[in-house]
Amino acid sequence: MKALFLDESGDHNLLLIDPKYPLFVLGGIIVDRDYADNAMTQQMAAFKRGLFGNDEIVLHTADITRNRNGFERLKESGFREEFYGKLNELISSLKFQVVACVIRKDAHLARYQSAALDPYLLSLEILAERFCRAIGDVESGGVIVAEKRGSLLDRQLEVAWLNLKIKGTRFLAASDLEKRVTGLNLRDKHANLAGLQLADLVVSPIGRHMLGKPDKEDWRIVESKMRKDRDGNYEGFGLVVLPK
Repeated sequence: MKALFLDESGDHNLLLIDPKYPLFVLGGIIVDRDYADNAMTQQMAAFKRGLFGNDEIVLHTADITRNRNGFERLKESGFREEFYGKLNELISSLKFQVVACVIRKDAHLARYQSAALDPYLLSLEILAERFCRAIGDVESGGVIVAEKRGSLLDRQLEVAWLNLKIKGTRFLAASDLEKRVTGLNLRDKHANLAGLQLADLVVSPIGRHMLGKPDKEDWRIVESKMRKDRDGNYEGFGLVVLPK
């Protein structure tokens, strides 16, 4: 069975667009579920123990960049360099594919105005299609795991998922989605799931790249792991940018 672990970068709210970050990114990793539960979890735990002395700390980009919630030592330049070097080595060594949908909120709102779909729900539809293609014609071949976002937003997401199962998408029949994906599971960030933490770590480099900021080693690793077509192209396969 495959799993799609999802996380987000940016705000899905179309009524409030930050000119410094006018994007919404929903993305994550497609990975073999057994591998995620065992080898990936073990490697990530070993990485944490080697640097922090325990494997309870949760890799969360916001905490890492702000040196908080266990990452206070990253204020030390030497430790920070070691941390990022080993983190990049870890991510590079793990076996997964990256998929992401980037919504340029200002352009999305300008094009569709009052008919503009919620960026999170639109992105979920796009990624569900890619995930089903990655699964292939396999019954109960995959599960989607996303981070909890608050009771109201979680209920909206569950309704949207139910709607996808009933209506399907433009390119995916509801029956195919129902057959291939067993469900959408919402899990708390503090559950310390390796897949969710890795999803968190891949979406931020994508956002920075799409803003035109200087690329770092993490983007190059993420780019190399994008889901690709037979010719090695990831645009439209691993990375979808809307509006086109």
